[in-house]
Amino acid sequence: MRLLVTIAFGLILGSSLLSCLGTPEEEDRLDLWIGQMLMVGFRGTDLKQGDSFLQAVRDLHLGGVVLFDRDVPTQSPVRNIVSQQQIQKLTAQLQAVAEVPLLIAIDQEGGQIARLKARHGFSATPSQAELGRWDDQERTRSSAREVGKLLASLGINLNFAPVLDLAVNPDNPIIAALERSYGTDPDRVERHARWTIEEFHRAGVLSAVKHFPGHGASKQDSHLGLPDVTHLWSETELEPFRSLLSEQLPDLVMMAHLYNAQWDETYPATLSSAVITGMLRQQLGFEGVVVSDDMKMGAIAQNYSLEESIELAVKAGVDILLFGNNSSSFDPQIAQKAVTIIRKLVESGTLSRDRVQQSYQRISDLKKKLNKIDVNN
Repeated sequence: MRLLVTIAFGLILGSSLLSCLGTPEEEDRLDLWIGQMLMVGFRGTDLKQGDSFLQAVRDLHLGGVVLFDRDVPTQSPVRNIVSQQQIQKLTAQLQAVAEVPLLIAIDQEGGQIARLKARHGFSATPSQAELGRWDDQERTRSSAREVGKLLASLGINLNFAPVLDLAVNPDNPIIAALERSYGTDPDRVERHARWTIEEFHRAGVLSAVKHFPGHGASKQDSHLGLPDVTHLWSETELEPFRSLLSEQLPDLVMMAHLYNAQWDETYPATLSSAVITGMLRQQLGFEGVVVSDDMKMGAIAQNYSLEESIELAVKAGVDILLFGNNSSSFDPQIAQKAVTIIRKLVESGTLSRDRVQQSYQRISDLKKKLNKIDVNN
């Protein structure tokens, strides 16, 4: 099944992607460029023809979607995931209406952070903390191999994993407390992440490492507010990122919603040019796609309006704006609102067309990469 999904995706890329992802000399399709910069969460396990979200995928040229197992605003145990067969049908429905093949993403780190759970018929996988304690290459590769094969068989082509945060604060409520880190040793974190990414690639699945520049020292959960790590963060937390990014091994880097006056006296990392353009791109040499963490998390939404956060994030260097639409509220119009905001920023001259096209080109290159990373197991 994984092979069939990969082949089908490759055929779509060959016919659809190459015809849509134009060169600068071709017609300027600002609507397409903007839509490709958005990744959105939605409600539904089976999207019928005419469904409003399917129409948004098609009409707004959305670049990606993200799947969740439960709906947080309503506390419902059902959001997008019921069973393996159901997910395969859902991802096929989404891809069928997309002008450009979608990035279909999920958080399947292992342990507690796994959207594909036993109650849906999936096997449990060890947490990153467990794998780090074992510190055994074959165990880590085996776990990642199984996750990668499963995701590919479901039509999911992007995993928001592995976590590169160091568990430097054992009381950290969102990293260490949830067993999401391979440990405190940057070398151990780097090698387990490397093995994991390599196995994902063998399965034909992209990897987004997180949370740059390092969320492990924080005392707060960025879902609930903006953590200040000015006196907590250390350069050591950059080391796993530095090692892997020097080889351009990760496909995407997800930003952390953190404030650190040493990085930027004004803005948190996700909205900071000093962090994204300065640290990540210029200092560490990352050339790939930068994705935000959920833009509706408390760290951002409590401190900035939607218009402000989008403008600042794109100017800072974010390529994909993630709206999980699964925090304190659900907004069925979030994609349309984001498109309208970015278009107005461009039309007013606040944001240049070149900046939008730059992100679009990185995303285009990433999607083409999906057709190349699959190898024989």
